[in-house]
Amino acid sequence: MSKANMKPINVGLLGVGTVGGGTWTVLTRNAEEITRRAGRPIRITAVADRDLARAKALTGDQVKVTDDAFALVRDPDIDIVVELIGGYTVARDLVMAAIDNGKHVVTANKALLAVHGNEIFAAAQKKGVMVA
Repeated sequence: MSKANMKPINVGLLGVGTVGGGTWTVLTRNAEEITRRAGRPIRITAVADRDLARAKALTGDQVKVTDDAFALVRDPDIDIVVELIGGYTVARDLVMAAIDNGKHVVTANKALLAVHGNEIFAAAQKKGVMVA
């Protein structure tokens, strides 16, 4: 099977503030190189942010944009959820919902992992997904 035929990995991005916006830019700008290294395309297909206007300004009409982050983590088409909203209340609920829905999770949220890391990693292990 050629790389062109491999199923892409669909990423849902939670939060397009400074870090989320930067993540969007890096992943979209370097899509070809990331595909080469990963062996298959990795593409952001959905973005959730409370500020819909900011999210749409960043992504244009390239992806699904929502202000309902819980709908994104339940989306069966999403393989990996990248949590970049910060804090550890809503972020925890979203990460746990993503894991419960069988999604791998990537987060830069040190506070979340410091406070809820044991619970999050235990849930991920039980569900057979990775948290990084």
